[in-house]
Order: sequence, then structure tokens, then C-alpha cells
Amino acid sequence: MNIVVASGKGGTGKSMLASSLSLLFSKKVKVVACDCDVDAPNLGLWLGVTSYDVVKPISTSEKAEIDSEKCIGCGRCFENCSFGAIEKIDSNFIVNPLLCEGCGVCRMVCPVEAVKVKPVTNGEIRIKETKWGFPLVSGQLKPGETGSGRIVQELRKRANRIDHDVMILDAAAGIGCPVIASVTNCDYAVLVTEPTPSAFSDLGRILEIVNHFKVSYGVVVNKWDVNPSISEKIIKWSGERFLGRISYDREVVNSIVALRPVLVSKSKVKGEIISVYEKIRKLTT
Repeated sequence: MNIVVASGKGGTGKSMLASSLSLLFSKKVKVVACDCDVDAPNLGLWLGVTSYDVVKPISTSEKAEIDSEKCIGCGRCFENCSFGAIEKIDSNFIVNPLLCEGCGVCRMVCPVEAVKVKPVTNGEIRIKETKWGFPLVSGQLKPGETGSGRIVQELRKRANRIDHDVMILDAAAGIGCPVIASVTNCDYAVLVTEPTPSAFSDLGRILEIVNHFKVSYGVVVNKWDVNPSISEKIIKWSGERFLGRISYDREVVNSIVALRPVLVSKSKVKGEIISVYEKIRKLTT
């Protein structure tokens, strides 16, 4: 069973809820937690993880290189690069690795085969056996590199090798490649929103992806009491898909500062999270 926690917007409480669901499910079944936000992973912070047992560099992208000895200075690579990654310095052409997307057009148009496209190490996969009794698999994209969606795919492959009954995936914010890679082939999606017009709008955007992949889903309204009127509007819109609401509590902030799960804090939201978990468990087992 693969359960993804997503929202379409950052800051709604995905990682807080994903860490809590991982703890709660782990009391009944074997769990593996996956932090699929490879640009800014923070699920480990909610679980008190500050170091990893396994750190493995991976390559999921390529970049071009120009052989200056073969280059005849025709400029075709410079003229055809859509990303502006080919720079001309004096009479020489070089590749700016921060702009290169590895598409290979420069190699195709080069008349003397002076361009090579080579794999680059653009990220890493990290694994940690948490003190809560289940492993965390996390990815990290290197600054300036591309291929976040492919790193998420690789991360999920590594997580699938670990014996588990339930995989909890903490998706990135937005609706881009890493989110699509997180939602694909999941059995259930927990969509977290907050009572603001932007969050409600982004909920509709992530729902388009969830529906495209025919993933069943439920909706959670976090910090509902910040704006009860919009919360009620979201709850009414959700209908039978509504899983529950979670209150705003400063103790939740204190939990992440202290690097501990909300469920082991004194927060008043613990009961609300458990109620959400019970509904999810009934719907997914």
C-alpha cells in the first residue's frame, strides 16, 4: 500500500502529517517513509533524523562537454541551444553546466562530433533506520542540478527493496515533476490544505494530477481555526472525501524546532491526527 501526502502548495503541513502517519501505521504494520521533496527534504527533521546510515550518490541526468581540440568554431551549438548554456569566450565555445539541461541538441548539430553528453552525479539517496522503528529513505538534488523527478523515481525503487506493508510518501510542494513521480502508482492520496484562497486553489491543481492517475484520495484541512469560514467551504466542497481537520497549535512549531514528531509532544492536535489516521486506515486496509 502506497500512501502519498500532497497538497499543491508548500507550508500546509504535509511533512508533519506524513511523519505522524508513519509513526501510527508502524504500530500495526511494517512501514517505510519516503521524503520525495528532493529539492528541500525535511521529513527527517520531523522524525529527529540528523544523519544517515547510507548515503549513495546517483546520476539521473547528463550534461554536454565540448572538446576544444575538435571544435572548429562554427557556432552551431551556440545558435541552437534553447537554454543559453553555450557561451562564446573570444573564439572558443564552452558549456555552462548550471544552464545545460543535457538535451543533446548541441551534439546533434555539431558537424565534427566535438560535443559529448556525459552523465553527471546530480544527487544522492540517503537511508536511515529511525529510532521509531521504521526506515526513512530520502533524496537530495544537488544545487543547480536538474532531474528531481527522476531522483524521486530512483528513491522509490530503493524504498521498494525494503520489506514493508505500507509506504508513506511525503510529496514536494506544487505540481511539478517530483510531485508527479510521487503520485504515480500510489494507492491513496492524502491531500492537505489550509483555509486560504491560494491553498484552496492549489488543492484543485493537485487534484487534477491525482485524478489523472486515478488515485483515490481524501482531504485534510490543517490550521482550520485560522479561518473557519473558508475551512467550512473546503469541507463542504470535499464532501465524503473529507478526512478531518487539524487545529493551529504553537506546540506543532515547537516540535519541529525540537526535531521531534508531533505525536510525542504535548500538542492538542494529537487526537485530531489520530482521528485522521483511523479514517485513512479504514479506507486503505
